[in-house]
Amino acid sequence: MGSRLNPFIYFGATARPAMQFYRDVFGGNLTVSTFAKFGQADSPDASKVMHSQLETSKGFMLMAQDTPQGMEFKPGTNMFVSLSGDDAADLRGYWDKLSDGGAVTVPLEKQIWGDEFGACIDRFGVSWMINISQPQQ
Repeated sequence: MGSRLNPFIYFGATARPAMQFYRDVFGGNLTVSTFAKFGQADSPDASKVMHSQLETSKGFMLMAQDTPQGMEFKPGTNMFVSLSGDDAADLRGYWDKLSDGGAVTVPLEKQIWGDEFGACIDRFGVSWMINISQPQQ
């Protein structure tokens, strides 16, 4: 797969209808996973969208999530650039460079969905997320 660069949008609690709207606009295949699916069934966020992804036949990809409790939702600052793929060496290299001189908000480490993930704000104030896909077992 290599690596992909994608926009990632946080919504207050409207990720599902927003992503359904974008699917209607752009077409494509939409996947939606809730916090409950990833082991947080008893959480107040259980029905919220933890991750959604729209892939179109034109090669567009858009990802989104609802903001969980404890994270501030600030419209206008709710956009991330997401780098994802299975080329771990390249993605770790990007992580090292992007986080250098910036602020790490989520350390790059294995997450509950099985991939390595991290988030940072680079020295220019741009928010980044890195997801390194792990081989399926």
